[in-house]
Amino acid sequence: MKNTLLIAALAGTMLLAMGHATQSREGAAAAFAYEFAAIEGGKLPLGKWQGKVLLVVNTASFCGYTHQYAGLQTLWERYEKRGLVVIGVPSNDFGAQEPKSETEIASFCQGAFGITFPLTTKETVAGPQAHPFYRWAREVLGPGNTPRWNFHKYLVGRDGKLIAGYGAGTEPLSPKLIQAIETALGSK
Repeated sequence: MKNTLLIAALAGTMLLAMGHATQSREGAAAAFAYEFAAIEGGKLPLGKWQGKVLLVVNTASFCGYTHQYAGLQTLWERYEKRGLVVIGVPSNDFGAQEPKSETEIASFCQGAFGITFPLTTKETVAGPQAHPFYRWAREVLGPGNTPRWNFHKYLVGRDGKLIAGYGAGTEPLSPKLIQAIETALGSK
């Protein structure tokens, strides 16, 4: 009888702990709690876009995926009025493909692609030194959804919760990503 009660108590404790882990993962701080530095200077708090849908993308100017800037700009122009905010996060993490200064990065993005969406300063997006937003995203979506290359995309809902991550191979104008953005924009 004692053993049965002990096993039941341990099982209950384990279930409670598992429930807490699930709850803390689902109830983790919203994306709007995080802040970046803006490429042109000053702060770039994600909270300023509370109630909007965010597409946060780690970028690089000298990458085989750099052409995705054009698609990101198209998304920004197409959906900004409906509540989408595209945020570019330059990173030199993969292949040292973003070695320039913030001024040079901004000039390149504006000159080569006409980028008008917000850009942050250069950030680390992978590993233990990653920006807190990226560590949070890894915790919420799991390590399998950590950026493994430039142009990894995180879609954040109007409630600040992560909806999904998309690897570098997912083009900004891919039907899969557009459908996810449309769905997120449709939820109020």
